[in-house]
Amino acid sequence: MRSGLPRLALSLAILVIGAGLTVSSASAGGKAQTFTGQVSDAACGAKHTMMPGDDAGCTRACVRHGSKYALVVGDKVYILDTTDKAALEELDKLAGQRAKVTGHAEGDTISVSSVAPGE
Repeated sequence: MRSGLPRLALSLAILVIGAGLTVSSASAGGKAQTFTGQVSDAACGAKHTMMPGDDAGCTRACVRHGSKYALVVGDKVYILDTTDKAALEELDKLAGQRAKVTGHAEGDTISVSSVAPGE
């Protein structure tokens, strides 16, 4: 008589893998969040020391030199990931100011859906 142990092990492995895929797809397809904070850049974060001038001028200069826009929310700095021209233009207008950024956060990066002036 053959043991059912290999079949049981295979069934458990399939169950575990299936559960993992379900959890990861649920978190990936989650609802967009809105974050409110100050528009900055990834090089400077919360403290603008890279370029002379005010926060807005420093942010714009750093972005022109290759840095990405960032959003400072309390003590946390999120890198803003977008290629959307309208979102980038709005971030440029709001450099150094408060903004509401909507998108999906993963770690320290927000994939931006929209940008609006903050309150």
